[in-house]
Amino acid sequence: QVQLVESGGGLVQTGGSLRLSCAASGRTFSGYGMGWFRQATGMEREFVAGISWTGNIYYADSVKGRFTISRNSAKNTVYLQMNSLKPEDTAVYYCAAKARGGPYYETRSYDDWGQGTQVTVSS
Repeated sequence: QVQLVESGGGLVQTGGSLRLSCAASGRTFSGYGMGWFRQATGMEREFVAGISWTGNIYYADSVKGRFTISRNSAKNTVYLQMNSLKPEDTAVYYCAAKARGGPYYETRSYDDWGQGTQVTVSS
């Protein structure tokens, strides 16, 4: 099992930026694919971005060109740089780790989840 702790959320105005971090501990980070998801109040959890151990990257259409996912394997950390934020980006953001196959955009592909960090974008 991998323990995940997100940080970096907060309140920002429309057009602003935030960088989320997800620190992993426990079992080796090596070989894990990582994903960022978000869940707005009353909505289902949705895929935001994913990055494989080998560096393949995936984005939801809604964030392409605005968000950037990256990982620092030496630090066991994954990042989500969020630019040009919109009110509709407001949600709790979760990072997740997957050790097996399955699409990056599906929650059921992931084995471990963080506790989430709140991102609020004011209009």
